[in-house]
Amino acid sequence: MIKIAIISLITVVVAVMSKSIKSEYGFFAGFAGCIILVYLGMDKLSGIVGIIDKLKSYLSGNSGYITLLIKMLGIAYVAELTSGICKDAGHAAIASQVEMIGKFSILLISTPIIEALFDTVFLMIR
Repeated sequence: MIKIAIISLITVVVAVMSKSIKSEYGFFAGFAGCIILVYLGMDKLSGIVGIIDKLKSYLSGNSGYITLLIKMLGIAYVAELTSGICKDAGHAAIASQVEMIGKFSILLISTPIIEALFDTVFLMIR
């Protein structure tokens, strides 16, 4: 985490200094920093994959729900990253649209889980 914090701070300093030369340079420096941080964050996935495999073994018949949860997390991450980049570039309206579409996508993907939850609740009530 310290490596990520240091790279983040260096990226911010380079982006701010580059922005004084030409505003596009600051944006590209920040974008490059985001790509580097995403690459470094991929190392954390190995631990998460182990946990997900363990959860799948607990839900032997319904491992599709874990897959849906992973997709929802991926959508949330991509939407947040894209929104942040759009905001840094000065396009707040586009950023808010990206966030809204990300939320709608998560809601759409989560419908099988919500449906299964309601089915379970209704079975318990009857």
